[in-house]
Amino acid sequence: MTITRYIQKWQKEFIHNYYMYIPLTIILQSCLGSIAAMYILYQGINWVSGLELTVCTVLCMGYNAAILAQADRKLGFWLLMISLIVNSLLIMINLVL
Repeated sequence: MTITRYIQKWQKEFIHNYYMYIPLTIILQSCLGSIAAMYILYQGINWVSGLELTVCTVLCMGYNAAILAQADRKLGFWLLMISLIVNSLLIMINLVL
């Protein structure tokens, strides 16, 4: 199975069980964003960490706002995926530094 089929499968599952995934994904994404923010701030305060923290916060708040504003379900799915991927990358980057 290719990655696009996996993404389509996940998107279909997310849309089908949307109301079940709302609380689960808000908690998951907020916890991951908090961990990313913690590791970013461990590195000290400079303009790079400020930029990383801004990206982390904007993505987390963007997803939460989209869910609360009842935005399109596909938009919510993609905001969730982008937020999870970017915050995971920020965690890995700051663990290596």
